[in-house]
Amino acid sequence: MTGAPATVRAGDDTVVSLDYGLASTMLALGQTPRAVVSLRNWGEWVVAPTMPAGVVDLGTTSEINLEVLTSIRPSLILSTPFLAALDDKLSRIAPVERFTIYAEHNEALTCSYAETLRLGALIGRAEQAKAFLSHADAAFDRLRDQTKNLSAPPVAVINFIDSRHARIYGGPGLFSGAMKRIGLENAWKGEASYWGFQTVGLEQLAELDQEAHLIVVSPLLPPDVLTQLSESPLWTSLPFVRRRRISVIPGVLMFGMVQEALRFSTLVVDTLETSAG
Repeated sequence: MTGAPATVRAGDDTVVSLDYGLASTMLALGQTPRAVVSLRNWGEWVVAPTMPAGVVDLGTTSEINLEVLTSIRPSLILSTPFLAALDDKLSRIAPVERFTIYAEHNEALTCSYAETLRLGALIGRAEQAKAFLSHADAAFDRLRDQTKNLSAPPVAVINFIDSRHARIYGGPGLFSGAMKRIGLENAWKGEASYWGFQTVGLEQLAELDQEAHLIVVSPLLPPDVLTQLSESPLWTSLPFVRRRRISVIPGVLMFGMVQEALRFSTLVVDTLETSAG
């Protein structure tokens, strides 16, 4: 939004978030949002941190319940360019601050650092934001050392869309940025949108480095996709399948911020260590 930022007092419990990543970052800074969109799906897509009890569900991003939002009487609404069409309606309820991470020419992890500092300043948690990012840097550095000691192979990261298609992560996205930060080579050299993924047919996974380790991020869609694929000659011929270099990790928010990048990095390094052992 344009104009002077709408700052609030530290501990203000009426800030609402229309984005999972911003809500997760609020928790990392020691403040619980009053309300969040799509709260019922938080445990499936974000997983950790757990959202405390008492937070209000505002409905989905495509159908935000403006009546519930109005009744909360928020002091500040945290939003993103994805919801820009709602700015006029939202601004009649409370000041709106838009955070831009996923956009043309942006590197998601770099922008997440900057926007975490801005969020901290807006909600009276500037020092907590600096401390959180300092902690994240130290954790990323430790993971980088672990990666180096492992002599880790190139890694490709996917979500299944169905038994024939997947999202593969790269480019300027959060997962790709996290891998770069901890010294992991991304086995996917193809294009990716500013959201950080490209939709591919599973046959395109044959283009990956012969030594690549495939990381599949949950939830699995459909749930029995790997069982289905075990009967596919194409799938079973892929190098990472033949060499049993495939792992499934718990759900991580692919369109998150620093906390999600750190969680993703930790899960991937732990998985590679287990595989190496």
